[in-house]
Amino acid sequence: MQVLRAVVDHGSVSAAADALGYTPSAVSQQVSTLERETGTALLERIGRGVRPTAAGLLLAGHAAAIDRQVAEAGAALADLRAGRTGCLTVRYFTTAGSALVAPALAVFRREYPGVRLDLGLTDPVDPLIEVRDGRADLAVVFRSEEAPTGVRLVHLQDDPYRAVLPRGHRLAGRRVLDLSELADEPWVGAEPPGPCRSLVEEACDAAGFRPALAVDGADYVTAQGFVAAGLGVSLLPELGLTQRHPGVTVCRVRGPEPVRTLHAAVRESAWGQPVLGALVAALRSVAAPASAMRTV
Repeated sequence: MQVLRAVVDHGSVSAAADALGYTPSAVSQQVSTLERETGTALLERIGRGVRPTAAGLLLAGHAAAIDRQVAEAGAALADLRAGRTGCLTVRYFTTAGSALVAPALAVFRREYPGVRLDLGLTDPVDPLIEVRDGRADLAVVFRSEEAPTGVRLVHLQDDPYRAVLPRGHRLAGRRVLDLSELADEPWVGAEPPGPCRSLVEEACDAAGFRPALAVDGADYVTAQGFVAAGLGVSLLPELGLTQRHPGVTVCRVRGPEPVRTLHAAVRESAWGQPVLGALVAALRSVAAPASAMRTV
């Protein structure tokens, strides 16, 4: 059809052949083949030239439309590959959203303002499910085990837990506490059942005790309020202490020190896409100085 369009545009077989870089006989053969396939005459001779029949004009018009669509598709693909357009679906857990994802997206959008972002929280039961199923491009997760098949984990930062005590507590003047020193204290819970709470419980088990929960704060801000009110002590990750309550004191712990390891989870099949790589780089650029400025 593109050969027929060239003949119609140039007014002769020889002129079309020159424009296309074909021989005149090759052009004639392709037009003849198209006439057999369509079962109708597409060109008629007039003197030394040719002119299109009604059917020829119709197909030449469609060929022009196809050319435009191919060009538009090529331009759209180039824009997508260059990051001028497109969409990234990003999932994250709550504390990572405010402390890590938000500033990283600000960095990313300065370079890729045309990329639309679909943001949302990870599934609390299985934070990798949307990445594995192809419904999310990237998820910020915390985990210690190996990546499941088909998922690549890129380390972002370690998020250590800190002891949070009421101001005026007998241990509040210490910079570092042995976790076992909190064994007899009432505790304020800060997390729902799940991997984060399990991490705290496992650390306490390793220190030789199971914390006696006096009140469940359900989230980090509320938990700090309960600690400040003197209802107990707590262990909170550093990312959960970005908004620190004025009525608490924060200390490092050891023996052991619980640590959440934060990763960007990406499907292996999507790894290498420039825009996705730029988002991972932005996350790492934000996480690096945050790790260097840990609370002590």
